[in-house]
Parts: sequence; C-alpha cells; structure tokens
Amino acid sequence: MQLILLQKVVNLGGLGDKVNVKPGYGRNFLIPYGKAVPATAANVAAFEAKRAEYEAKAAGIHATADARKAGLEGIEVTIAANASTEGKLFGSVGTRDIAEALTAAGHKVEKAEVIMGEGPIRRTGDFEITVHLHADVETKVKVRVVAEV
Repeated sequence: MQLILLQKVVNLGGLGDKVNVKPGYGRNFLIPYGKAVPATAANVAAFEAKRAEYEAKAAGIHATADARKAGLEGIEVTIAANASTEGKLFGSVGTRDIAEALTAAGHKVEKAEVIMGEGPIRRTGDFEITVHLHADVETKVKVRVVAEV
C-alpha cells in the first residue's frame, strides 16, 4: 500500500514522503490517525497544493515540543510507594504514575509520552526515564521512588 505521509513518523519517513507499508498498518493506524493519505493522483495534487500549510503546522508542533522539552530539562519528581524494608515495592511504578507526578509538578505529560525501556519500576531508588514529546524531541527526567512512611 503506497501512502503520502502528512507528518513525520518514527522509523518510516518525514512529511511528504511516499512510502510503501503493509495494508493493515496503513488502514488501521496511519490513515485513521491522520498521519497519511493514500497516494492517489488526486491526493498527490492536493498535498502539493497544501504543502506549505502542512510544513507550517509541523514546524509549530515541533516548536511546542521543544518548549516543553526546555521546561522538563532537569526536572526531578518523587513518587512515594508502599515498599518493604529492603526497598522492594509492593506493586510497581508505571508510566501512568510518572505522568501523573509530572502533571502534578506543573508539566503536562501524557502516559503515552513516558517511555520505560526496562519496564515498570519495582524497587526504591533514582531512575532516569525518557519522555518522548515528538518524533524528533525527547528528554530525560529523573524519578525518585521512595518508601511511604
């Protein structure tokens, strides 16, 4: 299935690229979420007519992500969790907990933007978590997990 990308998609291409993808990926993800349109002659002509508008919109979204990154740089949040005396948590700290802690600290972060490559946190201590704000913009945030008193 050949598509024209309307925005940058990680590991696929940038704005205006014609890409070949599997039909399910295009039909179930890229097209419904407005990330791409089928590469028909009419859509190619419509895209070229609106290319400047799409580029301006993409630049605005990128600038917003850069501003959010600047606000998140050097941020440290503390999350209190129920833990044993050895520091092992009863449960875990996941993406939702981290997103809620960052939002409570005044930085609006969605759960989907928090990337935890090693899975949920299951012990107390200091951790560096990646926050993926845009296809090109990501930052590290320090999360401190402490035992509840």
